[in-house]
Amino acid sequence: MRILVTGGGGFLGSHLVERLETKGHDLFVSRKADYDLTDRGDAERLFRDARPDRVFHVAGEVGGIGANRASPGRFWYANLMMGAHVLELSREQGIDKLVIVGTVCAYPKFASVPFREDELWDGYPEETNAPYGVAKKSILVGAQSYREQYGLNSIFLLPANLYGPRDNFDLQTSHVIPDLIRKMLESRDRVVLWGDGTPTREFLYVDDCVEGLVLAAERYDGADPVNLGTGEEISIRALAELIAELTGFDGEIEWDASMPNGQPRRSLDASRARELFGFEARTPLRTGLERTITWYREHADATAGAQA
Repeated sequence: MRILVTGGGGFLGSHLVERLETKGHDLFVSRKADYDLTDRGDAERLFRDARPDRVFHVAGEVGGIGANRASPGRFWYANLMMGAHVLELSREQGIDKLVIVGTVCAYPKFASVPFREDELWDGYPEETNAPYGVAKKSILVGAQSYREQYGLNSIFLLPANLYGPRDNFDLQTSHVIPDLIRKMLESRDRVVLWGDGTPTREFLYVDDCVEGLVLAAERYDGADPVNLGTGEEISIRALAELIAELTGFDGEIEWDASMPNGQPRRSLDASRARELFGFEARTPLRTGLERTITWYREHADATAGAQA
């Protein structure tokens, strides 16, 4: 079928495009340089050019704690408007199915662990990424409303924190894993990390996430949001020690407790995805980190130059 992938030139989107190509689909890949989805006119032009049967909405304005603190208004606005335009144009065009990628940042700051989809609305997200998380939750509301009123078949998936080859390694906007990898490969004696290392996170290898998106698109047609994760939780301190081991970094790790920790704990209950469409993450964290480190070693010069 004819498939539009928004954000198809980005980290997750590029891996998804590769997977869909192997399945023989006719793909149209949108990139921000060509179509600004926060602009209604650009979004309309995209849908006219793409003429899709199905849409994967992967595009997003994303980043780590630092980027979220620096641009909370932009993160709220951009993600809200992109999602709203994609929903409305999917309705107008009579799209067969819309697959929306949400975020684990939508969960309440003090959600019980592991996070269950039914508890998504039990509190406000952690403050440093709340604008982003709330924008994505609003898109879920829109998707459910469009299903009820217009019959639009849209599904909403909540991946754990992603990592893998082609991630964003810009030290100003990256998430924790690429940030740690780059710092530990470039430093000889000392790295300074935010917070105190006690928060926990769950990490999903990008190819496993792609598998979840494809399976959901093929097998799931429900209104309820669905987690995509591993169910395995690790502290940031333990993660830093593991990446130090894998990169060969033997210097000092200094924790700057004056900087924010972010959400205290994150881990997902992924049983709904397993039951509804047979998804199960298969890449152990150590294996995924080894692949990511290997990729960055091979592409460090080009990646650092492009993101400088």
